[in-house]
This record gives sequence, C-alpha cells and structure tokens, in this order.
Amino acid sequence: MKIKEIIREAFSLRNDTASHDTIKTRLVDDGQGTGSNMSILILAMLVASIGLNMNSTAVIIGAMLISPLMGSIHAMAYGAATADFHLFRKSVIGLMFQVTLSILASTIYFRLSPITIETSELLARTTPSIYDVLIASCGGLAGIIGITRKEKSNVIPGVAIATALMPPLCTCGFFLARGNWLRFASAM
Repeated sequence: MKIKEIIREAFSLRNDTASHDTIKTRLVDDGQGTGSNMSILILAMLVASIGLNMNSTAVIIGAMLISPLMGSIHAMAYGAATADFHLFRKSVIGLMFQVTLSILASTIYFRLSPITIETSELLARTTPSIYDVLIASCGGLAGIIGITRKEKSNVIPGVAIATALMPPLCTCGFFLARGNWLRFASAM
C-alpha cells in the first residue's frame, strides 16, 4: 500500500458516513425553535447572563453547552446546502426569533440585576477578531463532520463551546440595558 493511499484512507470521511435520511433527521429535529428548545433557550440565557454578571467562566461554558441555538444554525445550513429553501427560510426565521428573544430576555435580566459592573467576561465579547471567525468556521466544520457520522460523536460539546452565541447575545443585552450602543454594536 502506497503512502498516498494510507493518507487518503486515514482522512476519508466516506467510511462511516450516516445515511442522508439520518443526517437530515438529526439536523432538522435539533433546529426546532419550539417547545422545549424555547424553554431551554431562556434557561441558557439566564445561566449565561448570571455567569457574565459574576465573571464566571465555568458558568458561561455551561450556558454554551445547554443553548439550543446551534441546532437552528445547523438546520439553516442544511437547508442552504440542499437547496431546501423552505427549511432554510424557516430556520432563518427561527434563529432570528431565538436571537431576538435571547437579547430581549437578557436585557430584562440585566435591567433587574443589581450588579452593573462591566466584568472581563463581558468586555471580552465586545472585541471580536478574525480569529473568532476562524474558530467558528473550524468548529462548524468539525460539528458537521461529527453529525454526519454513523455513530454519535463526542465533538458536539466542544463545538458548542467553541462557536457559542449565547454569551455574546447576553453581552448585547447587558449593554442594551445600560444604554451603551457602541459596546452593544461591538458585541453584536
């Protein structure tokens, strides 16, 4: 066996790819913006907001893991990739609703919170860079590879942490509650 063939076999994604129906079911079902996902979204927003308020990295990571936003993004990407414009449109609308709800709910939380200090965790989410885009892109690709495998992959929790949207959305809520439009725009 040639080295070229060994390398090709080592990096092949075809051997353990799940069926198209299985992949579609995973992606579409996880992208539902209704029922339990909406309750979990509000709870994730509360956990992230409290973590940002208390400057607790561990709590913020917990919120990243329980947030259902990634499911909507996956469903949207699947709709775009398969030219299923109905699914794409439905997923975009669902994601925008979830984003709006997260910002609104976190704004209410931060308006009611007696803690008004701009913690380092909050400020860290107001200066995105090209590296954040690279991290999100690599994490997204790893997530898609993990979701398309026959066996469940352990990559999804890491992707949820690396590409999390909940902390920046809650940061938007913090600065919206404080009337700081410049930092709100930076976090957005």
